[in-house]
Amino acid sequence: MHALAVAILRLLTATVALVAAFALPAHAADEVRIQEEIWALPLPLPMFAYLVRPVGDGPFPLVIMNHGVSLNPTERSFFPLVEFRDAAQWFAKRGYLVVAPVGSGYGAAAIDIPERALYGPFFSKIGKCINPNFHAAGLAVAQADLWIIDYLAAEKRIIPKDVIVIGQSAGGWASIALSSLNPPPVKAIIVFAAGRGGRVGGKPNNNCAPDKLVEATADFGRTSRVPMLWIYIENDTFFGPDLSKRMRDAFTAAGGKAEYHLMPPFGNEGHFFIGSPDAIPIWSPIVAKFLDAQK
Repeated sequence: MHALAVAILRLLTATVALVAAFALPAHAADEVRIQEEIWALPLPLPMFAYLVRPVGDGPFPLVIMNHGVSLNPTERSFFPLVEFRDAAQWFAKRGYLVVAPVGSGYGAAAIDIPERALYGPFFSKIGKCINPNFHAAGLAVAQADLWIIDYLAAEKRIIPKDVIVIGQSAGGWASIALSSLNPPPVKAIIVFAAGRGGRVGGKPNNNCAPDKLVEATADFGRTSRVPMLWIYIENDTFFGPDLSKRMRDAFTAAGGKAEYHLMPPFGNEGHFFIGSPDAIPIWSPIVAKFLDAQK
């Protein structure tokens, strides 16, 4: 393990006991009482994670929620520790142990001071738009998901063959990449506004390399056999309807399984649909029906 990773692991290990003491209380009024915690995950690349689960010892079925990315280290340094709290709680109330990892290179770990030769352990960059590496960027985060599954299974916290993976934006792209590996524990994958290379230069509907993104989606579809639910929003200015439909068509034509839903416009920017509590009544019936079909 690299020295930087070891140092981070030591910091996380020293912090976890303190963080655990501040675990948030259970919600007694809910039919399924849940509790919230912050964990330090001692993975090969250590990271913090928001965790919410039903009260009790478990084991529980697992949901992993992958967040999006920012290529700006300053923005990553201000990344929230909990991005999908309301959505995560919805899954926990259905009986899942939900883990929302904070990717390496975010929050306090977003160290990037080139003049001092300090670079944080941020991964999942796609490179230059003339030749973006969409494949490896997705598979890098997918590998972190596999580490999380292995760790929680070894700790006997989860039911090993009852795992759902969810992702938004770049986290959704990583979830599509994960599906191409067909990991045995993962029985279904749900993505919201999935993709990479959106809004180049901050311009709406200006994708880095749309044709290459569609091509990479087809590549993942050739081996993907995990049941998937894809949710996009009409006023998503990162991955709009035309592009998301092209991705869906390429993925399914190659052999992948994707149930596609295009939702009506939501707020001023549909890309962040899953992060809003007001969106839960809109997407939850679709997600509940999909999950029930996987039982």
